[in-house]
Amino acid sequence: MLVLLSIIWGGSFLFARIAVQEVPPLTLVLLRVALASLTLNIVIWLSVKANGAALPWRSFAAMGLLNNVIPFGLIFYGQQEIGAGLAAIINAMTPIWTVLIAHVATGDERLSGQKLFAVLLGFGGVIVLIGFDALGGLSTSVIAQLAVLGATISYGCAGVFGKRFAGVPPLQTANGQLTMSTAMMLPLALFVDRPWTLPMPSLETLFSVLALAIVCTALAYLLFFRILARAGAVNISLVTLLVPVSAIILGGAVLGERLEPRHAAGMALIMLSLIIIDGRWRNWLIKNPVSGGGKTG
Repeated sequence: MLVLLSIIWGGSFLFARIAVQEVPPLTLVLLRVALASLTLNIVIWLSVKANGAALPWRSFAAMGLLNNVIPFGLIFYGQQEIGAGLAAIINAMTPIWTVLIAHVATGDERLSGQKLFAVLLGFGGVIVLIGFDALGGLSTSVIAQLAVLGATISYGCAGVFGKRFAGVPPLQTANGQLTMSTAMMLPLALFVDRPWTLPMPSLETLFSVLALAIVCTALAYLLFFRILARAGAVNISLVTLLVPVSAIILGGAVLGERLEPRHAAGMALIMLSLIIIDGRWRNWLIKNPVSGGGKTG
């Protein structure tokens, strides 16, 4: 299930890259959250498991802003210029920002020396990814990459803010934020993009929008929470390491995208930083110490 989720979320960058060629970013965000919300509402209605208690709609609105509206908008804006694989690699910075934000905003998740080293390593990976060409001026590609990086900051804030939903059924949390995201995006997309004036998208784009909303958002949430319940938060965090790989493979196979050597080097640094933050490598070494030699008499 973890591998399947990584393929689905990796596919979101592929479908977004296809869709933003014909659908403006704000309208695409609206379509994604509205169709996903509709799907989850149907699932909740069919399952008859909705919580009858009053739901924290103001908190859902804040979560929707941090976890959907801002990051989706920035990623779709960036993907007008950069490929699926590169966007997914930058998106892997999310846990690194979460560690930093949790250190500042909470009292129980302090930044250890090991995590600080991992954070610095991750930022080193971003510098390698974007390249030193950025020092000569902000090109369109650099601005696009910075937009996706900005999305990871918003995701990091959402990760810390989302802890307040511990007592709310996860499916209702997912649907609540998507519903409020739809309410926020509707007037914005109508005012800015005036979607009724846009030409009819191709079938390929329409399919990508549906896949992005129903498969990569609604279905992904259902799968995410099922894995979370069965394997726990620590295990599901591994999906962060797998999504860029899926996105790179899909982007190369479908769109013919190829990464530059500096992109691969940057990804390696970011992935290493995530492994260090995860911490299980250290526990494994403690349980499986390396032998220092043969038996002594």
